[in-house]
Amino acid sequence: MNNEDAQKLAIMEQDVRISRAMSTIKHKIVVMSGKGGVGKSTVTVKLAEEFTRNGYRVCVLDADVHGPDIPKMMRVREPEITLTGNLINPIPTPVGATVMSIEFFLPSEDTPVIWRGPKKTGAIRQLLSDVNWEGIDVLIVDNPPGTGDEPLTVLQSIPAIDGVIIVTTAQEVSVHDVEKCINMVNQLKIPIMGIIENMSYLQCPECGKRIFLFGKDGGKYLANKFDLQFLGGIPFEKGISGDKSSASSYINTGMVKIFNKVEKYLKDGGVN
Repeated sequence: MNNEDAQKLAIMEQDVRISRAMSTIKHKIVVMSGKGGVGKSTVTVKLAEEFTRNGYRVCVLDADVHGPDIPKMMRVREPEITLTGNLINPIPTPVGATVMSIEFFLPSEDTPVIWRGPKKTGAIRQLLSDVNWEGIDVLIVDNPPGTGDEPLTVLQSIPAIDGVIIVTTAQEVSVHDVEKCINMVNQLKIPIMGIIENMSYLQCPECGKRIFLFGKDGGKYLANKFDLQFLGGIPFEKGISGDKSSASSYINTGMVKIFNKVEKYLKDGGVN
């Protein structure tokens, strides 16, 4: 057997391990965006919190190799890596969900990941195959922005994805990049649950007026253009998680409505 054939065989064997490892997960959701800075990871964390509050056993997979911020956003401090057999157990978080991230295997939080494509995709696939996914109702994957190696690896490697949630802002550049993201997912024939417009508006704390800093209705435009469900808009907030301010209460109200639509999608078997 030559090196090329050996490599193909190793990939096939890993595909089998991934399929077996993830076979017990009831629902798999991938959160994506066309560009960075739109609050995709914030949406991922808050969606995980809503699922947890409603009795689901949730794990968030941080697939952003270069910017693994999910552990910090879920307030994980000094994680302890444990094993079940040869499989790595996801790390518990104060919000109730568990999380798995490449950051847990770096020397320190500020260690840069200076890897090229094959090493990045290999790391993601190893997490998929070597983590203990037993007992998880909902896996939410926080994909890095764009349509490159890492998002493609996630979409092609995870079996039976229930659907993708696309996060955008109303900003013209974000909408433009998200169109590419939607086309990518459609080409891979993976269902899209819907569009979330993040940072839709800033609510004045004095008069309550809504200020649309990035424009208006970019998410609805995308939903109409691609015949997708508009899951909802989320205003600016002061903090990323656990904020007790009025801004956070607006966010939570928006996320509850979005969660209800996502849960209905899952219960209806993928029908919007």
